[in-house]
Amino acid sequence: MSRLLIVVDRAKDWAPFYPSEDVLTFDQYLQLATPASRRVRVINLCQSARYLSRGYYCSLLAEARGHNVVPSVTTLNDLSRKGLFSLELEELDSGVIDWLEATGAAMKPGDDERDATHQLRVRTYFGQTEHPALKPVARVLFDRFPCPVLEVVFRRRKSWQIESMKPASPADLSDSEQDAFASALDRFSSIVWRKPRSRRQYRFDLAMLVNPDEQLPPSDKAALTCFVKAGKKLGINVEQISRRDYMRLPEYDGLFIRETTAIDHHTYRFARKAEAEGMVVIDDPVSILRCTNKVYLADLLKNNKIPTPKTLILSKDQKDSVEQVVEHLGFPAVVKIPDGAFSRGVIRAEDEQGLRQALKTLFKQSALVLAQEYFYTDYDWRIGVLGGRAIFACKYYMVKDHWQIYQHGDNQQVDSGGFETLPTYEVPKNVIQAALNATRLIGNGLYGVDIKQAGNRVAVIEVNDNPNVDEGVEDGFLGGELYTLVMQEFLSRMEEKRR
Repeated sequence: MSRLLIVVDRAKDWAPFYPSEDVLTFDQYLQLATPASRRVRVINLCQSARYLSRGYYCSLLAEARGHNVVPSVTTLNDLSRKGLFSLELEELDSGVIDWLEATGAAMKPGDDERDATHQLRVRTYFGQTEHPALKPVARVLFDRFPCPVLEVVFRRRKSWQIESMKPASPADLSDSEQDAFASALDRFSSIVWRKPRSRRQYRFDLAMLVNPDEQLPPSDKAALTCFVKAGKKLGINVEQISRRDYMRLPEYDGLFIRETTAIDHHTYRFARKAEAEGMVVIDDPVSILRCTNKVYLADLLKNNKIPTPKTLILSKDQKDSVEQVVEHLGFPAVVKIPDGAFSRGVIRAEDEQGLRQALKTLFKQSALVLAQEYFYTDYDWRIGVLGGRAIFACKYYMVKDHWQIYQHGDNQQVDSGGFETLPTYEVPKNVIQAALNATRLIGNGLYGVDIKQAGNRVAVIEVNDNPNVDEGVEDGFLGGELYTLVMQEFLSRMEEKRR
């Protein structure tokens, strides 16, 4: 169980806010002794962040004690000099500049364009702001410079730019700003507002990253609820979080990603940060890296003699791509981009003309493309593997009159074939063994291995780092026990981390 501490200069600095035993003065924090095994999150609200001030020492001591602190010493140092934070600002997305321009569009320079400048001073609270048009900017700045209260000055010369940034204290805020700060703190870490006597004690806290707006998420809402209930029975407080909760990760003991992963994506950043914080992570960043790129996976499986369909890796600059496919694979042939998911970015070429068109289309998205023999079966096996053992097995049937499990139509409509869930002991041994052999090359997380079988021949199609676990599908045989198995794995790993 993690602990949240809020550090202020003096007790009266917290007077406008809800009383809490989690609020300490700097002197109290200085004398604080916490068990080394306990995770502690510190929000530093001391008034001064200058070098060698109380605020600076608060963050410095927190890091020395292994506490996760906001703001960190690195952030305080970066904000102390414009030359330092300007390096980060140069890398801000062009969209941020567009937002600044849109926000300042109504602010017209004076009559004398040569001398006139306009200035806008804004305070942000944990990445939130009272200025609706600047909310995207506030979130980006908080990701780069995590600071409870950040005062930002925007200045327009030829265009809007960030002139200065510095930490601020709740003691500097007006009544209305204090309300905005309290609301942002509530969203950032609501645990501080709970009365201690009403808290239920859990052994561990587990963050489950989800995206409510995702069209094809790895788990539906019913399955997410099942994970929460399974965790509760084992003494794990499972809390659903979103991409906006990035800075809250250190409050938890583990991270369970239930959102489709990708490398150039916030899911990978979440996994990296969680691992750096010493948390138990599924999907871990190495698994995401190895599974989400089919080029890497194809080469890995081939070099380790895992059975797969005949596969070619084609380069955009390769002159004989078409000839290689014709010679080694024949038609029909399947071509796919390396990072597609749910049957996206996969084309079946029936002849040479179709192949040339498919490659032309896919090479616009990637410098490398995979080509594979067309190995048709009525269904694909999906073997769920957790911690090196098979925990569920499904047959995913092709969409009627289609050659894939998913068929993407117009208006973002997606059709899927039927399924059949079986106990793992009814699955052919060579299918299970192929799944286990493939996942050993990836790691010891939760994986879904897609395998085609025709007679005695099996071929691993891909390994998914965050497989579907939907209510009524993958849990069709084990029921609630499937969710318990996953939560039990987290429990065992978190206990091991604590020891």
